[in-house]
Amino acid sequence: MLGASHTRSTRGRGPGDVTRKDPIPQTADVSEQETADRVAAAMTAQDRAIREAGIRLLDIGPGRARTALTVTESHVNGHGIVHGGYLFFLADAAFSFACNSHGVSTVAAGGDIAFLRAARLGDELVAEARETALSGRSGIYDVTVTSAGDEVVAEFRGRSRAVPNLPPPY
Repeated sequence: MLGASHTRSTRGRGPGDVTRKDPIPQTADVSEQETADRVAAAMTAQDRAIREAGIRLLDIGPGRARTALTVTESHVNGHGIVHGGYLFFLADAAFSFACNSHGVSTVAAGGDIAFLRAARLGDELVAEARETALSGRSGIYDVTVTSAGDEVVAEFRGRSRAVPNLPPPY
């Protein structure tokens, strides 16, 4: 039953239950890791913005992901350091892969970032996202962005919301 969908009832915001389609059921044939891998392949192929920014997916698993960016001239601002928008984008990409890794379409409900140190031209940045809470359709993900030597450049917190009516993320 690869790729088949099934439904389950979850508690909605209003009265009654909401029927949610889970695109890839977890069975003996499809593991959580296989689901995450399928989601990653589809999202990578479909997300032109991530590809054109030079963001690469390094690793994915259920509720986690790692992305990377080699800083080029197009990523730096007038001060010669990485533009904060690219740091947010890198962290948000890891967050996006992590929160969609369960095979249910999920979007950002919000995100905040703290910039801790500057990154510069030529730096290799890595964003590591991890699911810290998941309840119903809502999740919280923490993302740490580091540079060479594991120096923390930024900390990001993303809030996710599963959207059962969107097509599956694969």
